Parts: sequence; C-alpha cells; structure tokens
Amino acid sequence: MTSQLQSFSLADRVALVTGGNSGIGRSMALALSGAGAKVVVMARRAEPLQETVRLIEAQGGQAAALVADLSDVTQLDQLVEQAGLPFGSPDILVNAAGLNLRQPVDEITSDSWDQTLSINLKTPFFLARALVPAMQNKGWGRVINIASLQSERAFANSLPYGASKGGVAQMTRAMAETWSAQGINCNAIAPGFFPTELTAAVFEDKARTQKLADQTAIGRNGRLTDLDGPLLFLASPASDYITGQVLFVDGGFTAK
Repeated sequence: MTSQLQSFSLADRVALVTGGNSGIGRSMALALSGAGAKVVVMARRAEPLQETVRLIEAQGGQAAALVADLSDVTQLDQLVEQAGLPFGSPDILVNAAGLNLRQPVDEITSDSWDQTLSINLKTPFFLARALVPAMQNKGWGRVINIASLQSERAFANSLPYGASKGGVAQMTRAMAETWSAQGINCNAIAPGFFPTELTAAVFEDKARTQKLADQTAIGRNGRLTDLDGPLLFLASPASDYITGQVLFVDGGFTAK
C-alpha cells in the first residue's frame, strides 16, 4: 500500500456510530469497517443493529451492537464506558442518529420540539464530550457530525429539524475550536437527498423525487455509497489539517 493510500486507512482505529441500525448510519458503519476500523453501532432497535453487525462481519470486519436510548443524556457516560468494552475506547465518533417529525408549524408542540433538538443537537454534543478525554489521552480523534441541506436551506414542515441542523453546523465549528489543538478534528457531512427511513416520505413521491434530482448540478439524488469517500477522508489521517468544516455531499444542490 502506498503512503498516500495508507493515509486513508483506519486499521487499529475504533469507531462509534450512532443511528447505525439503518440508512446513513448503517452505510457509514460498513464503510468505516471496510477501511479497517472496528465498529460499535448504537441505536434503540436491537434487531436492526444486529443486522448491521452481521453485514459488517460478512465483509470480514469486526463490530458490536449497543442498544441505547440516545435521548437520555444522563446515561451517556455509562454508554461510553460500555462502548469501549468490545474493542477499546473509540477514536472516531459519527453522530448519525437523527429525527425529523415533518410537522406543519401549527402542529409543533413543546415536546416534539425538544425531542427533535435533543436527538439532533443535544445528544451529539454530550456524547462527543464524554468521548473526548480518551481521545485526548491518545492525542488523536475524529468527531463527524451529520448536518443537512437544512443547515443552510429552509424546507416546509421541518422547522425544528432545520433549527437543529443549523445548530449542528455551528456546533461543529465550536467543537473544532475547543478540541482540535489536542488532535481531535471535528467536521460535519451535510448529505443531500438520499433514500433512507428518514426520507421515505419524500422518495415515495416520484414526481417530488425527480424534482429534487433536477435541482442538483449532477442530475440525480444521492446513493448511500456516495458518502463513503467523504466519510473516510474526514475519519482518517488524510484530513489531519481539516477541522471545523461542513462538507456538503449533495450533488451540487446547494450550488444552484
């Protein structure tokens, strides 16, 4: 392997991926494993998590599942301890768990607002903070948050989601300012439209799906494998001098 390719290797690294039971989280867990990382996937649903583990093991990787309610931040210190049991403390955190209730503005309640901002914004911060001390001891770490087109654009029936994802972009910059001097780079990936459980309602509408594809510069919506390269770049030593950035992987949606 050339030195250039070695800079993308995640051999001997441990990754923790929230929301690893489906969609973008599962796809990212598989990509990290393919690059050599041992992967812990964390979410609420046990069977889909185990399916992710089976998929990783089928491609020759090592993985473990951790069933957890990420909305309860009082349990995060305990969860971080449990996450370190299979392979050691995580070097890489991917905050892929997310929630979008798609409520019209008049239907948003205080509880639904708090639920959305808790999963999308509050938990990623407190989980990262709980993992940082072990990363500091190693002098190396990666925090990768999942932002959104709605970090910059507004969409109908998504006001709390958009507020949370705008917060993710600024939180990522603030994390980078706080932790990067200790070797912990913090960046975010902002996907365009990808077929996942979270976007199922969008992709069920063929006309809307085509309209969104037409709004990209490339002319199509995303495939989950389109996220692999950007993820591995930000998770690996190849991005040692990049921090505090939001990388839009959207086919040029935000360029038009």
